[in-house]
Amino acid sequence: MTDGFDLQLDLQGKKLPHYIAVEGPIGVGKTTLAKHLATTFNYDVLLEQAVENPFLERFYTDPKANALSTQLFFLLQRAKQIQSLRQDDIFTPVRVADFLIDKDQLFAQVTLDDDELNIYQQVYNQLTIDAPRPDLVIYLQAPVDVLHDRIRQRGVKSEQGISDEYLSVLNDAYMRFFHYYDDAPLLIVNAAELDLVNNADHYQQLVERMLKTTRGRHYYNPTPTL
Repeated sequence: MTDGFDLQLDLQGKKLPHYIAVEGPIGVGKTTLAKHLATTFNYDVLLEQAVENPFLERFYTDPKANALSTQLFFLLQRAKQIQSLRQDDIFTPVRVADFLIDKDQLFAQVTLDDDELNIYQQVYNQLTIDAPRPDLVIYLQAPVDVLHDRIRQRGVKSEQGISDEYLSVLNDAYMRFFHYYDDAPLLIVNAAELDLVNNADHYQQLVERMLKTTRGRHYYNPTPTL
């Protein structure tokens, strides 16, 4: 797989978003899309570093025992990424990221019990997270069976035990989060029929729709390929 396709885009008169955040549940394709966009527009790319979390594999095996440590690691990691970028003034050039720091609390609310959530919230409140506002957020959606199939296909060993129940709860949490999200222009994409790994036409159509999203909330439901 390459990190992008060779697109023919008509950019005449179009104002490109300087900061794009791609979001969605595990397996939906957000990192693939972020890498493609970075290549297409020659943007810097900021990716979640899940492989660096030493608790993640244990979380997938025993969520209840490892949820708090997993979530705190991610919170501190993301806060450090944002702080490092601020110090380097990297938010002046253009960029694309495969996460929103705002959604960190979404995972905490899904995975932690009340006492753990209280501890997490105290840590969160002590951190100074001055994240910039994206010019565009792309939220990728897909049903649980699609997410499960994509997780299986990509073959990451630690992810193979992820349950449909967890994916369903996560999907619901994302939908609730973005139902109320209004901090930036939002493009909600039905990604169930999108092949962003191999199909350049799918990707080009999504990019063309993305470039039309400059304000408000919009939906993109691509026509299934026959």
